[in-house]
Amino acid sequence: MAKTDFPLIFERGKEGRTSYSLPEMDVPEINLEDEFDEAYIRQEAPGLPEVSELDLMRHYTALSNRNYGVDSGFYPLGSCTMKYNPKINEDVARLAGFSHIHPHQDPKTVQGAMEIMYDLQTSLSEITGMHDFSLQSAAGAQGEWSGLMMIRALHEKNGEFNRTNVIVPDSAHGTNPASVTVAGLDAVTVKTNENGLVDIEDLKRVVDEDTAALMLTNPNTLGLFETEIMEMAEIVHGAGGKLYYDGANLNAIMGFVRPGDMGFDVVHLNLHKTFTGPHGGGGPGSGPVGVTEEFAPFLPKPVLTKKDSEFVFDYDRPESIGRIKPYYGNFGIYLRAYTYIRTMGAEGLKKVSEYAVVNANYVMRRLEEEYALPYSQHCKHEFVISGKNQKQLGVRTLDIAKRLLDYGYHPPTIYFPLNVEEAMMTEPTETESKETLDGYIEAMLAISREAKGDPELVQEAPHETPVRRMDETTAARKPILRYQP
Repeated sequence: MAKTDFPLIFERGKEGRTSYSLPEMDVPEINLEDEFDEAYIRQEAPGLPEVSELDLMRHYTALSNRNYGVDSGFYPLGSCTMKYNPKINEDVARLAGFSHIHPHQDPKTVQGAMEIMYDLQTSLSEITGMHDFSLQSAAGAQGEWSGLMMIRALHEKNGEFNRTNVIVPDSAHGTNPASVTVAGLDAVTVKTNENGLVDIEDLKRVVDEDTAALMLTNPNTLGLFETEIMEMAEIVHGAGGKLYYDGANLNAIMGFVRPGDMGFDVVHLNLHKTFTGPHGGGGPGSGPVGVTEEFAPFLPKPVLTKKDSEFVFDYDRPESIGRIKPYYGNFGIYLRAYTYIRTMGAEGLKKVSEYAVVNANYVMRRLEEEYALPYSQHCKHEFVISGKNQKQLGVRTLDIAKRLLDYGYHPPTIYFPLNVEEAMMTEPTETESKETLDGYIEAMLAISREAKGDPELVQEAPHETPVRRMDETTAARKPILRYQP
């Protein structure tokens, strides 16, 4: 039987088979009618398949083998930093002293866990050049929102309620303008110049007395370092605004330059990107927020501090923007990030960025042989190429991404940033070998040659995956979310 013909568990059931064995009940059986309203009581069995334990295990094992993750293959998803997650992180996160504690415990009984959180805050402050950090944010987007709320709180404390404009580059991550809106502020776009960098003259045009902040990442979403960042900081600060740093691209600069030294006032980091927390399946994420000293009073509470020799949660923060996450955030991700930082050390983190930049430039220059390169200067940790040459042959970027699946690779980010036609954004990360990068490069070059010689082959891809080419419009508008016999 071909793997693509694997029958769903629903088709494999036979009456009388069972895949579980429950012990005898040691508590009184309840009468459902006495406990629940009749509307909430199922009147007939749900129609689940009756299968053996062996069939059930084979079903889920087969599904897991179809899954794709960084442990199973190269994952060049641009702007997501899908690097390998060292397994020592998992060992530490599973230590009983960490995995068995509970947030309702008296802080005096979890001083070890609190010490790690405190040390992580200190390490992140040093890495970014910030005064203090809050670990609460559950993801990068929530970190963005939290930072913007602190910027808003500072302006309002100063009586500058007019400062509601947040300047965002036209190449920015989509979460940036979304976070601005959710924070009750207004997004104002600044243009990108012909070199892929913020247009300084346009920045001067949009900065005024209503400017709350400039929000960007450096290197930017095109993978290019904003060389005029100090002038940008001077322009914004000179007008009374602040600088917010989206830390999604920190993997390119660790150990070489710090956001605080570039003039940024508020920073969020993605522990599930740069600091090797698991990134697949939508999380769990963690987006700690760092601030300069003037923003410290506004940090989400409680703030983890050290008094004498004891670690405490400080709730007495009258200017705080409040609690933003139940309890104290995603502790398991803190452990992984802390382990990674301690394992790598200062020099190791610097090497991370060095290798990430070398890998990205190597792949970019090789792909330049076949694909259009909108910005020709050296990139940092990621780069954007364009499939516009292939589009002239009837092969779109989407087709190229689908065809990559046949070669065994997860596609790069496509059609983003929006200001590059037929964009493909690739981030190799530092953890991939030259042999892996060469294999990906050869696949991309081969697809370009196919586009020239046999475009239908690419247009109809993928050919080797369990699910073939689908109608993406219908799939998005009319998704099938449950099994239908």
